[in-house]
Amino acid sequence: MPGRHHRLSSAVRLLVGTVATAAALAGSVTAPAGAADAVADRPTYVNPVSKSFADTFADPSVVRGKDGWWYAYGTSDPLREGEQTAHRIPIARSRNLVDWTYVGDAFSSLPTWAAAADAPGIWAPDVRYVDGEWRMYYVVTETTATPAKGDNAIGMATAPSPAGPWTDSGAPVVGPRERTPGSNDFLWTFDPSVVTDRNGSQWIFYGSYNGGVFVAPLDDAGRTVTGAATMVAIDNKFEGAYVVRHGRYWYLFASTANCCAGPTTGYSVQVGRSTDLRGPYADKQGQPLVASRAGGTPVLYQNGNRWIGAGHNAIARDVAGRDWVVYHAIDRADPYLTGTDGINERPMLLDRLDWVGGWPVVRGDRGPSAGPQRGPLTGSAEKLATTPTSVLTKGRVDGPVRVEGDLAGRSDLVARWTGSRSFVRATVRPAAHLLRLELRANGRTVRRSVQVPARVDLSTLHSAVLQVSGGRAYAELSHARLGDPLATVSARLPRVLRGADGRAGARELAATAEVRNVTVAPPDRRRFPVVQEDVPDTLDPTASDDFDGGALGAGWSWAPDPSPLAGSKARVAKAATVAGGSLTWPVERADLVGPDNTANVLLRDAPEGRWAVATKVTVDLGVDVIRNYQQAGLVAYVDDNLFTRLSHVAIWNTRQTEFGKEMPYADRLAYGGTIIGPPSDTTWLRITHRVDPRNGEHELRGWTSRDGSTWVRGGVWTLPAGADIKVGLVAHGANATDPLATATFDWFRTYR
Repeated sequence: MPGRHHRLSSAVRLLVGTVATAAALAGSVTAPAGAADAVADRPTYVNPVSKSFADTFADPSVVRGKDGWWYAYGTSDPLREGEQTAHRIPIARSRNLVDWTYVGDAFSSLPTWAAAADAPGIWAPDVRYVDGEWRMYYVVTETTATPAKGDNAIGMATAPSPAGPWTDSGAPVVGPRERTPGSNDFLWTFDPSVVTDRNGSQWIFYGSYNGGVFVAPLDDAGRTVTGAATMVAIDNKFEGAYVVRHGRYWYLFASTANCCAGPTTGYSVQVGRSTDLRGPYADKQGQPLVASRAGGTPVLYQNGNRWIGAGHNAIARDVAGRDWVVYHAIDRADPYLTGTDGINERPMLLDRLDWVGGWPVVRGDRGPSAGPQRGPLTGSAEKLATTPTSVLTKGRVDGPVRVEGDLAGRSDLVARWTGSRSFVRATVRPAAHLLRLELRANGRTVRRSVQVPARVDLSTLHSAVLQVSGGRAYAELSHARLGDPLATVSARLPRVLRGADGRAGARELAATAEVRNVTVAPPDRRRFPVVQEDVPDTLDPTASDDFDGGALGAGWSWAPDPSPLAGSKARVAKAATVAGGSLTWPVERADLVGPDNTANVLLRDAPEGRWAVATKVTVDLGVDVIRNYQQAGLVAYVDDNLFTRLSHVAIWNTRQTEFGKEMPYADRLAYGGTIIGPPSDTTWLRITHRVDPRNGEHELRGWTSRDGSTWVRGGVWTLPAGADIKVGLVAHGANATDPLATATFDWFRTYR
């Protein structure tokens, strides 16, 4: 059967952490001389981590192989600037998640069910391991399932090792989905991500902006959908789902906004959580991800350094138990792979993922890193000794300890091991399908057992964890350390074991057992401070307006009509009025984005130095119905072709808060947005400003609130050094036919 492991000599079979080396990509491995004396450390790195083999490596998927290597897979693109041919799912590998080497492509030809004449793409791989079989899921953009164009679907291939060879299964796992039968209008069946539920069942997440994100059950072979799909994130906001379990919850990470807008890409990642894999998922404020006013808590977003468009993430866990987010982003100074258009250059980045108050944040909410970072721990921090049936530390280990290994058959992980009289151990017991945690001291034994799902083949390698820290012992078993455990069990440590020491490692307990990739390290329990941004909060009444008179206060002006160039148009008539303590502004059938610039912009001078501007706006956009792209909010404006705009906006059936930027680029205008928090009937909007002392650039960050007190922090756009910025209000974006909304601004305030 696939993945069945044969008993080998101990020199080949027992691999010690990351010091084992691969003799061939197909999986034959040996342990080099002196390996037991090697001790791993955390490398220092600078993003992007894919720079050694690729200029672009989008939509990364990362797994740790049973050969001890980490493997990364990317969307089918050329890897280097100037290269003309796409690699069909390029593969790289690394010992430490930081230093990567290209090892080949998953496919040399298209799947037989791909419509080769239509030049299909193969996108967004997701790689999993189940009971000895490696499985890759991917998008095929044009298929033979229908005679129509755009009939995208999700395929699946299998391999004996993460490096391949990969063999397509011969048919889609999730086939093309028409919006209505016979329409030849297909929803986007993109971005697969497969997760194992706690009962061992397989589930596939898929979908994108055109249709939404869904989850559906798979058969145990992972090749066939076996039940109805459930929407977990609304259409027109989310794609690129990735799901992990942390504590009591499943966390759905999903990307939002345009992935590929060159120098104005605002792609980012938001998150919701649920106690059920199938949802419903809600954000930190309790707003559902399927609501029209779509929920989603920002977790990975641009911060004003070189990186923009950070998204489509995966998550890797190092051997100290620290999570790392792997994702792609765009260098705003070099946004295209070749020239000034075409393929967006999206290399692979890596950053620390923290969990704070039950929610994920990247680097203490600092976002993508551009400078030197301390990397993951990916090998054993203790010297290990190998015997024919065990891999144990050479000496005794005290204090908190985390032991990991890949185990097949009856085997265990141990800590505080002093022989049969005193130990903590986690045992895989295939005959009973149990994961058993045992704590023994002073002749007394505490046992806690949990059932491993019967469908799981425990004769194949599975990833096991034993952690002793904080007065407790914890054990976990999973297919491949991807955040979807099959079984977990914990117990309080007897007092005598809390200060005890002993050897740690892994043992084979039967002739058919196998142990690989053993590591022993202190668990990474560091808590990193979350950035607390110093938001200017001293009101400047001379630069603010409560709209409590019959006219605009002093300091306001309207943006002049565009320059009288060929083809330019005048701005639409102004209809904003001040009365009853508010500014009422019917949303204009005009826009500021693009070359026409027919929308009106109400402006005033921005202060010098650090400042914040805010407004409270009610705009009757309703929910669910399509009112593209009516919006109202704040603007930081240099001219009609260089500005940032923060609005509550109708985007098809959704209502979102978009912080967008327009700028001249090459021979055209570029526009893109990044999404912040969910709006409400009344939404509070804020833009904060600082000048980067290193380069003089203006950094502007968007914030949103549903109640005026709890603010959601969003991404940063930059404007050029020396730019003369004005700030103000806008209400525009309506098309020629939809009913017009009306924006009511309660006030505009400036803070220093």
